[in-house]
Amino acid sequence: MSSFTSSSSFFFPRLFLFVFIFASKATSHKNLSSVEDKAVNNYASAILIFGDSTVDPGNNNYINTPFRSNFPPYGKDFLNQAATGRFTNGRLANDFIANYVGLKDYVPPYLDPNLSTQELLTGVSFASAGSGFDPLTPTISNVISVSKQLEYLKEYKAKLEDIIGKEKTEELINNALFVVSAGTNDFVVNYFTIPIRRRNYTIPTYMDFVLQHANQFIQGLWDEGARRIGVVGLPPMGCLPVVISMYSDNPFYKRECIDKFSSIARDYNLKLQTQLSTMQLKLATPRSRIAYMDVYRPLEDMSLRRNYDFDVVDSGCCGTGYLEASFMCNPRSAVCQDASKYVYWDSIHPTERTYNLLYQALRPAIDSIIKN
Repeated sequence: MSSFTSSSSFFFPRLFLFVFIFASKATSHKNLSSVEDKAVNNYASAILIFGDSTVDPGNNNYINTPFRSNFPPYGKDFLNQAATGRFTNGRLANDFIANYVGLKDYVPPYLDPNLSTQELLTGVSFASAGSGFDPLTPTISNVISVSKQLEYLKEYKAKLEDIIGKEKTEELINNALFVVSAGTNDFVVNYFTIPIRRRNYTIPTYMDFVLQHANQFIQGLWDEGARRIGVVGLPPMGCLPVVISMYSDNPFYKRECIDKFSSIARDYNLKLQTQLSTMQLKLATPRSRIAYMDVYRPLEDMSLRRNYDFDVVDSGCCGTGYLEASFMCNPRSAVCQDASKYVYWDSIHPTERTYNLLYQALRPAIDSIIKN
């Protein structure tokens, strides 16, 4: 374990810094929307999102946690420069996906008390920044666990039944696109940072532990009627600016992806793909699909300057880009002039342009899930 317990002497002790960090000019929306294609001969009745900050549009605004982003400069390139609680400068990948399948331009947070009937009917996000599959992970930052997100889905279904009746609710759920994006916090915030899990699990056995909980969660979605499920794999964790800052031998001058962290993501993703294929075979019914959604490869290509024309790949647009995220990226932070030149908005989360490119990379998987 020694390779994961040593860090640069330039930084605060790892636990304090990660808990602190995670207390958790770009292309215009008009231009991005104008080039988007719609899904052809595919159908999704609604979009329902679960997971962490990569898909949380603002649920953390409504709970007692410091891990929020409902303040500038977050939302700098969003509609009306609104800081909605999305951990980026603009839209998330789920917003682009919702537009692609013809449902809406923005996926709202489920906990927004002002949701309209139409917003409920076309889908919401239950995700919470800082969450993960490991039950310990959301307790670190006092955010919404995936088990609680599943409870919210049940509550959501009851609301739909009041609006459209039980039979139509069942049909809507069966034909909705479910997207699950979690797991990064289990490793970066939890396992690598706090000694609790490392005392009892090696990296391979912790992968299995996380995947077991992921399997239970996906089974829970299935039991509630989900039949079209996309599960996002881990990103190249060694390329996240905050990981480079914390674990590089010389983070000020040698800002390169750290493969020992990215290799863990690769191994996890292979196991995840096998698990999802097994679930698909076991649970297969007509028109049911459980599919892997790969963000590792496109994000690694961006971070290694392969096939994309980003100017800055190893630090975020906000502040120094090395450590700032959540409340450390705030109205007093310096901000780059053009976020579209950056892969990352803060030290952890992608920019809107990156999310748009990830959505484009995921379109074949989306099509395979919702095809008629």
